[in-house]
Amino acid sequence: MNLTEPLTEAEIAEARARIAGAALRTPLVASGRTWLKLECLQPTGSYKMRGATNLVTSRNLAGPVVSASAGNFGQALAAAARSRGLPVTIHVPDNAARVKLDNLRRLGAAVREHSHEDWWRIVATRDAGDADATFVHPVCEREMIAGAATIGAEIVEDLPDVAAVLIPFGGGGLACGIAQAARLRRPGCRIVAVETDTATPLKAALAAGEPVTVKRTPSFVDGMGSTRVLDAMWPLLERLIDEVVVVSLAEVEDAIRRLASEHHVIAEGAGAAAVAAAENAGIERSVAIVSGGNIDQAQLMRILADEAD
Repeated sequence: MNLTEPLTEAEIAEARARIAGAALRTPLVASGRTWLKLECLQPTGSYKMRGATNLVTSRNLAGPVVSASAGNFGQALAAAARSRGLPVTIHVPDNAARVKLDNLRRLGAAVREHSHEDWWRIVATRDAGDADATFVHPVCEREMIAGAATIGAEIVEDLPDVAAVLIPFGGGGLACGIAQAARLRRPGCRIVAVETDTATPLKAALAAGEPVTVKRTPSFVDGMGSTRVLDAMWPLLERLIDEVVVVSLAEVEDAIRRLASEHHVIAEGAGAAAVAAAENAGIERSVAIVSGGNIDQAQLMRILADEAD
């Protein structure tokens, strides 16, 4: 399906109807000058539940399904496919959070681990070496982007004068979906993508005017950060993203601590990145997307313990 053709109000409304029984309408919680969209409260712990449910429900899939995921999309796909009796195999990077891998297996998915380089090759090429299975991309599917767009529709309904939305950047489906839905009703809304300083492919691509390869340093922020913007997503990203804000790992850790202490919310690294960026940006009437909460317990304990020190 064409990714670059703009989403319509009708398409987003159809997606909302499809996911109504599976994904939550998450709350928008005030936090100083910023509002928090708590997608970490979804049944599988991340916003990916929206897109996966929309895709599996709208397509007449039959037989085995395969995908590549850092964990959150894999969980959402496994949950949506299990309800229809479809076997699922998820290819994951070897730095994926153990809690995500445990949840994948609990949901009945077969898990295949790869080096990050090999895993990213599968993401970029859609070639998982299984010709008998249907490959579902974690980002480059119109239904995935429409699922993410339901978040933007909810934000504008709950905060009609929203000025900006800050969104963690992994593959770009979340940002592109939210951007399209928000601007259908709030044309001037700014879309701010957030990257960590360990991997900034979008910032580099916007500076160069095309996707380029950047260095990536592994970190506990496993839900975002690659070496290159996906070519299929670049036309959308170039059109829809107004700005990229880069945050440090220390700032992400501080945001995780604040979310836990001030809001009693558990966020993974990618989920807290937009909160960290919002603190720096200081934009009135902005919304930070807390995209997921699947963080390994040991990592969370380490980060929270640092506060006590």
